[in-house]
Amino acid sequence: LLMTSATSKTRTSHYLHAEQKSRIRLWQRQWLWRSELPTWCVLLAVYGGWALVVYHWQTLGKAVGTPLLIFIACWYMSLQHELIHGHPTRWPHVNQLLGLLPLAVWYPYGIYRDAHLAHHNDDSVTHPLDDPESYYFSESRWQHSSALWRGVIAFRNTFFGRILLGPALGIGALLKDELREIIRGNGKKITMWLIHLSLLALVLWIAQLAGMSAWWYLLAVSYPALGLAMVRSFYEHRAVDEPSARSIINEAAWPWRLLFLNLNYHIVHHDLPGLPWYGLRKAYLADRIEYQQRNHGFVVQGYSQWWRNYAWRAIEVTQHPLMGREEKGLIELSDANKHNNNDEEPLWQEIYLWDVRFWHLWR
Repeated sequence: LLMTSATSKTRTSHYLHAEQKSRIRLWQRQWLWRSELPTWCVLLAVYGGWALVVYHWQTLGKAVGTPLLIFIACWYMSLQHELIHGHPTRWPHVNQLLGLLPLAVWYPYGIYRDAHLAHHNDDSVTHPLDDPESYYFSESRWQHSSALWRGVIAFRNTFFGRILLGPALGIGALLKDELREIIRGNGKKITMWLIHLSLLALVLWIAQLAGMSAWWYLLAVSYPALGLAMVRSFYEHRAVDEPSARSIINEAAWPWRLLFLNLNYHIVHHDLPGLPWYGLRKAYLADRIEYQQRNHGFVVQGYSQWWRNYAWRAIEVTQHPLMGREEKGLIELSDANKHNNNDEEPLWQEIYLWDVRFWHLWR
């Protein structure tokens, strides 16, 4: 039995059965859930940890301080995702204020928020024309790609390629797309970037006061943090007919679960997008067999399985397997005004080296 209930104007919760719905409502009445204490603790740990490491930068030194800041910046990205989904407060503007400071540097909160909420249309997940977080290409774009561009994508589709090259490609795609909007005079985008860059200048100024170079923070902290975050999203969605089978279950160890705030249980998150991070594992364990059946066995035993299987071997995430040429033509005609980085012309032919998607880690 599949039950649905609206959680917002654009998102829907999918319960496995009536018992699960009743169980979750009981959890929501508990003080821990009503207070959102776990999320407040993460928020305090992230901001407090960042401040402590920066303040003691000279004492800790680069060898200790840099890995700590990488972990904290990556954790902050997971926290921003939680803020977008309505936690720890019921007021979106308050949550936005809690996530505006660009500790992870690259992605303005509003850009990530808009793209990620659009991604939560499960019927179009992985579709390169409709899902702004898809890695896939439409058939025509892939067929017209150069051998060089396909080689770049193949390397990006390896585990270490995603960590090493993925951030550079993603940042490039972001800047290319946003510069286009700014040149067009998009006032919302201009305002968003002015706020973001002003706050980024503040972050880098604080880092410099502590004795850290701004370039060190950009290249040795925020870039590796983005690469670390891409571990989670390496193969988070697959293109198959059944929407519920597109999102993975990764039974990761507790350090990864804490770092990614349980988003490794990705099918649970897509089914219940309003469920707080500390409820995802609880919901999964209560109906483990049902969830594994629901996503057709798309399950891995921790992130090390990806490392073992795909260290230097590419996953097959290129041309979208469900898009025929005729279907693609109709969709492109009806969606002519939509833009998605996945479906650009092969960008090596435009000299630039950008990723085919740039906000994927915020799912």
